[in-house]
Amino acid sequence: MHKITMTERTRRILRRGGVWTYLLAMLIAAAGTVIILALLMNIFTRKQEATAPHQRIVEVTEDTIDPAVWGINWPRQYDSYMRTVDYERTRYGGSDAIPKQKLDKDPWLRDMWSGFAFALDYREARGHAYMLADQDHTERIKQRSQPGACLHCHSSVLPAYRYAGDGDIQKGFEIVNSMTWNEARNMTDDHREMLIDHPASCVDCHDPDTMKLRVTRPAFKEGIRQYKASKGIHDYDVNRDASRHDMRSFSCAQCHVEYYFTKPDNQLVYPWHKGIKVEEIEAYYDEIDFFDWEHGITGGKMLKAQHPEFELWKQGVHAQAGVSCADCHMPYRRVGAMKVSDHHVRSPLLDVAASCQTCHNVPEAELLYRAHTTQDRTRALIDRAGEAMMDMIDAIVDAKRAGATDEQLAEALGYQRKATWRLDFVYSENSMGFHAPQESARILGESMDYSRRAVASALRVKADPQGEPREVERAPIEGVTPDEKAPPMPSPGRS
Repeated sequence: MHKITMTERTRRILRRGGVWTYLLAMLIAAAGTVIILALLMNIFTRKQEATAPHQRIVEVTEDTIDPAVWGINWPRQYDSYMRTVDYERTRYGGSDAIPKQKLDKDPWLRDMWSGFAFALDYREARGHAYMLADQDHTERIKQRSQPGACLHCHSSVLPAYRYAGDGDIQKGFEIVNSMTWNEARNMTDDHREMLIDHPASCVDCHDPDTMKLRVTRPAFKEGIRQYKASKGIHDYDVNRDASRHDMRSFSCAQCHVEYYFTKPDNQLVYPWHKGIKVEEIEAYYDEIDFFDWEHGITGGKMLKAQHPEFELWKQGVHAQAGVSCADCHMPYRRVGAMKVSDHHVRSPLLDVAASCQTCHNVPEAELLYRAHTTQDRTRALIDRAGEAMMDMIDAIVDAKRAGATDEQLAEALGYQRKATWRLDFVYSENSMGFHAPQESARILGESMDYSRRAVASALRVKADPQGEPREVERAPIEGVTPDEKAPPMPSPGRS
């Protein structure tokens, strides 16, 4: 039998009472081994996560519009999307339990939009979860007939298009556009299930089979094709030709844009045939002799800007530097080995670290100061442009009362159209100038200039009126939604 003996060195350690040192060394070596094994296992697990970013527990299809169903497969994205119900504010906007009434904050808006539905009710926009419920409750819907075309951007509407068009989305889009809001909103399928029941959802931006970003809105597909053609790029198909990085902006631009409805069939069109700058869109409207409404005080043929975030952002430094909408409004989050886009879509100023400091190695306070300075200056220009606009309306009214004819006032009314279109373009865009500060200042400067030109023109014809004096009454202020009847809080999964 082999006799086990200790080495002379070990016997010396033990004789010196070093047994504890020996045991400690063994424990450290064992602990180190365990730590290294755990690290290797963690690395392996994270690599596996990266190769399989999600598990398909349930099937989702083109007709799956409820985000809660998608959330079973993609819980991280759904959890952040759920937070679009949160109440958060920045200096110039945000989401509140009772959305703030802009007509009260800026009373001159009622005169600027006199005779148009926006003079009835115009509240601050809330998070994406509210887009359908807020539209349901606005006085613009309750007091005026609005087209089903509005659902293009206020809902997850693809199943309704598909049903109305017997599987043809473009045909269904045209049919739903021509309906009234109430008719389209209450559409049901063959099983009497509601077809419009959710705000914009996962399926509107993601292919349910591959999860690739995509464009689903027919008006944007045609609009971007027209815009590219104006730049010499013909036969542009956004889902075929756009890069993934492009899609991180185009998926947002499906709705955050200027648009108009054709008459009389209310087809939704993005007016990018000559370009997307304010004067290029205006030139297109002039060419087709389009106007949104006749002004309730002056009778001028007016244009109403909607929410041209995409158009203004394209003129700014971030767009020129290749920064997409999602980079700032849906910044990446690190979750294990994966990068996940934050679907809590909101102002970058509410999360400067993730949205801004990934590129700008500047303290948060300094970045906020820069953003607020830009917005404060834009707001000051808006106030001055609003004052000039009111002076313009007063001058036109005075000229009418003095006996100026419509022919005499044609020049002043043309300036009114230009001035209010530009003021509205910046006011109704939701960044308060931040998307393109210099472009915003240029547009507001032109607005003030056209307002002052209109005043001068009206004063000239007032001095030499060629008609009979006319009584001019301002359109009455119609009911604005009382705060106690403001839109309620929906669930992100239900409108």
